[in-house]
Amino acid sequence: MNKTSPPGAPRPRLGADFYQRPDPVALARELLGKRLATCFDGRLTVGRIVETEAYRAPDDKACHAHLNRFTQRTRVMFEPGGRAYIYLCYGIHHLFNIVTGPEGMAHVVLVRAIEPLLGLETMLERRNMRALTPQLTAGPGVMSQAMGLHKTSNGASMLAPDAPIWVEDADPAREPVACGPRIGIDYAEECVQWPWRFWLEGNPWVSRPKKR
Repeated sequence: MNKTSPPGAPRPRLGADFYQRPDPVALARELLGKRLATCFDGRLTVGRIVETEAYRAPDDKACHAHLNRFTQRTRVMFEPGGRAYIYLCYGIHHLFNIVTGPEGMAHVVLVRAIEPLLGLETMLERRNMRALTPQLTAGPGVMSQAMGLHKTSNGASMLAPDAPIWVEDADPAREPVACGPRIGIDYAEECVQWPWRFWLEGNPWVSRPKKR
């Protein structure tokens, strides 16, 4: 008997006990297969998380809070895990991160790609697309656009029952998990090669498949 719940079935939301743990690398891996959801202006969109990257202060040179740098931009990263950290990259793309760890640790997980499940028409409209292809949500910038995520939600709690951004628990991922270096951090010296990017191997919605 197939016990996998259908895409529209209610799922429990992840709570503080999931997010507020000290290891963002473990969380980045555990988020694979779970369901990112948003509801803005009554429009629900849901996607299965298929690719993530971990960032850890203070030693990670790719982390915005490297050396525990505390600025107006990074202050949300020091909040207890379970908040959205959304910033504008190159003045073009909004990138959605989940703050993790206890208060003061400044760890985040970047959600790089999702497999769309619900609200497909809304996602296509936001992306000005007609066909359902991986270009819709395979990449952190386009994923954020499809899900309606932008800087206005930076710092928003994902823990409140009525939060417009949340992550739902889900059945274990069917695909094997692969890992490798993070993307777009050439400035980060020795940290460039840290294998803190995780993805579901063989899933077509992953942004840029790489060898293990």
